[in-house]
Amino acid sequence: MSTQSLPGPPDIARTLRTRRGGAIPGLRYRQVAPADPVKAQEVDRGLEAWAHRLDLFPKAWSGDFSGFQFGRAVVLQHPRAADLERLTVAGKLLLAENLVDNVYCEEDEDRGGSRSGLGGRLILAQSALDPFHGPPGLQEQWLSGMQSDGPLRSYHWALKDYAVVATPSQTDRFLHDIARLHLGYLGEAAWGESRYMPQVWEYLVMRQFNNFRPCLSVVDAVDGYELPEAVYARPEIQRITALAGNATTLVNDLYSFTKELASDPTHLNLPMVIAANERRGLKAAYLKAVEIHNRIMETFEEESALLSATSPLVERYVQGLSDWVAGNHEWHATNSHRYHLPNYW
Repeated sequence: MSTQSLPGPPDIARTLRTRRGGAIPGLRYRQVAPADPVKAQEVDRGLEAWAHRLDLFPKAWSGDFSGFQFGRAVVLQHPRAADLERLTVAGKLLLAENLVDNVYCEEDEDRGGSRSGLGGRLILAQSALDPFHGPPGLQEQWLSGMQSDGPLRSYHWALKDYAVVATPSQTDRFLHDIARLHLGYLGEAAWGESRYMPQVWEYLVMRQFNNFRPCLSVVDAVDGYELPEAVYARPEIQRITALAGNATTLVNDLYSFTKELASDPTHLNLPMVIAANERRGLKAAYLKAVEIHNRIMETFEEESALLSATSPLVERYVQGLSDWVAGNHEWHATNSHRYHLPNYW
């Protein structure tokens, strides 16, 4: 693979004008009702108490918890949740995934993240979910190691709480999807270390792994039922699950575009990859990224509608996926603490 350089000068973010938040013009999405503020506050209260009890947050995270709006996120993403306990469990998983990503993966001296040595950190993180089995003495050392820092503690205890409300099959499904996520983290980190600019299709492959899929894989458990493993494993179900994950992950690329440019002008996202490969300006590349998202979203909607007609259980699962995608878009579009759009319209 040949190396290509990123477009534009290193200080490109300084010249990029931004506008206030709101939905991206021309983006395909389904509108949803605002999150119930009382329910969101209850989830936040439970999550904050849990996080402080486990001492999860580095000092550099001061203010990040309220700004992220975890409670509002999961209330929007799971509007048919069976109860508050399951919503809070979904919030714990979301919080843990973000903690691992930010503390282990992001290039940030204050938080300790680095591409260098990431594989070693992530294999231990995976074991916090997918436990080590060995001689009793070594298992005790592993268990002690799993309490050694915030990311490991968050994974370990979030999964324990998820396993209370989920079936063993649903829990195992989540473990596999987290392993996919970790593989995506490693792929992106490797490209960053070598300064490799992927082709557009290569970038989208990476984003199918470095992706919101673990959040989508819990929709049936949070809603209080199980899509049986034999149904979940069917290729057409796997395809719509992947399409949903890909669409909502590109939503993140588009809404976090200016935020990422400001913190790291070399950070990979779909508009930057399009700009480098097609020698486009950032505005043209961004608008093409919107088109790619829309094609994926349209395919998800069309194929999901056909599958929904095959059984009430599949219809319920498809609704959960669609709810998560729509709710997550609403969270991005209305979270002005984190996101501002480029002034491209």
